[in-house]
Amino acid sequence: MKTAFRTLFIVAAMSALVFAGCNKDGPQGPQGPAGRDATVYYSEWFSPTAWSGGSGDWFFEATAPDLTQGIVENGVVLAYAWLANDTYEGSSVRPLPAYAVGANWSFLIHQYGSIEFTSDMFAPPLTSGNKFRFIAIPGTIQALKSGTSGKKTEQELKSMSYKEVCTLYNIPE
Repeated sequence: MKTAFRTLFIVAAMSALVFAGCNKDGPQGPQGPAGRDATVYYSEWFSPTAWSGGSGDWFFEATAPDLTQGIVENGVVLAYAWLANDTYEGSSVRPLPAYAVGANWSFLIHQYGSIEFTSDMFAPPLTSGNKFRFIAIPGTIQALKSGTSGKKTEQELKSMSYKEVCTLYNIPE
C-alpha cells in the first residue's frame, strides 16, 4: 500500500511540475534582438565607367551578386544616386526612381546578380561625379515583415530618406 501511495504521489508531483512549466502566462526568458534576423546587403558607391545606349535611353550595368532570386522576389531592393550638380533636400543622395538634373533616373534588375541604372538624358550622363548604390533587404528581415511595432512595410522603406534607411539597418553612409 505504501508503494502504491508513493507512486501516486510521485506521478502527481511530476505532473504538477510539467503543467506548471507549460503555463503560457508564466515567466519567460529574455527577448532576443528585434529586427535583425538576416543580413542586409549593400554595395559601395560606384561610378559607371561608360554609359551604353543612346539619346534618351542611357544605361550601365553593375555586377551585384547579392541580388539573388530570393532577395529580388521576396525582399526589397532600394537604389540611390549621387548626381553631380544636384542638391536634394540638403543632400545629394536621391532615392531612385527620381527626376534630377533634367532627366529621369531609375534602376532595374533584368537578371539575378546584376543591376542596371538608367537615365533618359539626351546627351550621355557623366561618368565622373555620378555615383550609384543599392541596398538589398531580404524578405526574412523582421523589420520588413509588417508595418506594426516599429517594423516597416516595403512602401514605408521606399518612402524613407537614404539617411533613415542607413540608420535603420546600421549601414555606413
